[in-house]
Amino acid sequence: MSVAKEPPFQHGQVPRTGILLVNLGTPEAATAPALRRYLGQFLWDPRVVEIPRAVWWPILHGIILRVRPAKSAAKYASIWMPQGSPLRVWTEKLTTLLQGFMGEQGHQVRVHHAMRYGQPSVASQLDAFKAEGVTRVLVVPLYPQYSGATTASVMDEVFDWGRNTRLLPELRHINHFHDDPGYIGALAASVREHWAREGRPDKLVMSFHGMPHRTLLLGDPYHCECLKTGRLLAEALALTKDQYVVTFQSRFGKAKWLEPYTEPTLRALGKSGTKRVDVVCPAFVADCIETLEEIAMEGKDAFLESGGQAFHYIPCLNDRLDWVRAFSNIVTQHLQGWPTLAEQQPSAEELRARQERAKALGAKT
Repeated sequence: MSVAKEPPFQHGQVPRTGILLVNLGTPEAATAPALRRYLGQFLWDPRVVEIPRAVWWPILHGIILRVRPAKSAAKYASIWMPQGSPLRVWTEKLTTLLQGFMGEQGHQVRVHHAMRYGQPSVASQLDAFKAEGVTRVLVVPLYPQYSGATTASVMDEVFDWGRNTRLLPELRHINHFHDDPGYIGALAASVREHWAREGRPDKLVMSFHGMPHRTLLLGDPYHCECLKTGRLLAEALALTKDQYVVTFQSRFGKAKWLEPYTEPTLRALGKSGTKRVDVVCPAFVADCIETLEEIAMEGKDAFLESGGQAFHYIPCLNDRLDWVRAFSNIVTQHLQGWPTLAEQQPSAEELRARQERAKALGAKT
């Protein structure tokens, strides 16, 4: 095993704390070659596709990566922002805002973001932390509900980096925040604000990203946590059971996935006489291809083609200040015990004394 050389160290430097936000990822551009690279990494993750590698490799490289990149590139092109991929834009904004909120609260921390698939990579940002003198890292997967295919996959990447690292930082990670009152409150506020502008729908559809049904049978808590988020959001909005429905989108392949499926549900609502639906996606904190194209475009078409009259998509939390405030509180809870406040830092005199003692024992820096 090859272990990377440590960055230069200077005695007497302040031990720093880093917060690493990790989102799913995005291609570098809305082009077939970029999508081929991105999908090749994403779909090769055994946490994402739990099929034996020998079986999956010819399917992935012989079929999927030959056909899907061009189709996916066209979808990405339809939602691409002037600044780039929406997921990247919103993740970068959240990173900047969290850095500011933490600073206002007196926390001396460094906040970086990474993508599980694509750039910037988890390993590159952990390396950057080490170069900045960070000795403690809180990893925050940006998935409200825990799943082995998302949160656990992020930690796989962190641990893989650690295998090649000589001096590991102290590590913590956040598993989930699906029932955090601040997160639920921000979701509810976003829905209320939309209704104040546009009026109320006949039905609120809460669409979560799907997962194969077998993951539930194998013990993955994702399904339960999605249902809890849906229930808490409905309670915050004072909805009765007939005023909302929880569904699951993004089904891939022919196997059974978590039900009910979003698109068939939208079609059924349109055919049954439901005039207006609003859709919110509580499994995503940042708008992306799954929300902007799959829901706001394809979902809308499915509902209207089936007889519905009005379809409204309610954006993700993105850079809402109530969400950033709630998120900073979630992060702060998980920093407990680490000396992040200014008054907890060693004084300049103590740092100089540490350096002098080290030099007296032969250290060069």
